[in-house]
Order: sequence, then structure tokens, then C-alpha cells
Amino acid sequence: MTADWYVHIEEDTRITQRAEGVELKLHRWMLVGTHLIGQDEAEAVAAAEDAALHYVPRVLARHAKPGDEPARHALLAQDGAWVVIVRQRQRECHIRVTTARLMHTREEKEAPPKSLKEKFRSAVEGPPLPAEPWTWTPRGKADRV
Repeated sequence: MTADWYVHIEEDTRITQRAEGVELKLHRWMLVGTHLIGQDEAEAVAAAEDAALHYVPRVLARHAKPGDEPARHALLAQDGAWVVIVRQRQRECHIRVTTARLMHTREEKEAPPKSLKEKFRSAVEGPPLPAEPWTWTPRGKADRV
């Protein structure tokens, strides 16, 4: 297990679409930055606060002039996540800044290529059955079964 801490920055991206004469404003959180901080949790918390107080979302940065400073309303949630409302020139953006500790990592592994015989077999038999979806069995129930 590693003890590396990261700061994640997400932006609330909004897309406006029309459907059957109705204007829909669709919101979606998008991860826009993952920053490796190091092994010090306190430094990660300080970096997250700095990002919450200074990060400028792309939508506002595109339209900003030198010297502009947007209005900012930063909220710190009980879990340590920052939710920030940033406003400038009738535009409003939301960002979320969180800290996270890397708990697990695994490299990608590709299956070996199919032989010609396996390719013919799968063409005749059809595609393989899909893998079973992940499920959780509580530990107490797994022991009783």
C-alpha cells in the first residue's frame, strides 16, 4: 500500500440542449485535475484549500481579462471536500476540490491474442457470455453460507 496523497479538482460542466421545445440545462461533474501532493496528509489538505481559494474554472478563464478576479463563495463540507461557487461577468461555475489517498494501483494487462482456431470457434459459437457483474456479500452472510 502506498501513502501518496492527491488533490482532485472537478468542474460542474453545464450543457444546454433543447428537446421538444423545452430548454434543458444538463449538469455533470468532470474531473479536470489530479495533482500528486506527496505523503503528507496535512500538505494535501493545505493544497486543497489553496486550490479552492484560487483555482479558476476554464469557462471563466477563457473570458477573463488580465487583472480580473472572480467572486468566490467557498464551502468546506464535513468530509473535507470544498464546494466553490465562482462568478464573473454573469457567468457562474461550481468546482469541487477533494483530497484522496492512493490505496491501490494495478497496471493494465491484456489477454494474449486469439489463435486462428479460437477465432473460428468464436465465429461459429458466437460471443462469450459476459462476465458476472460485481456484487457485495456482507462478511457475516458469507460465513454462514
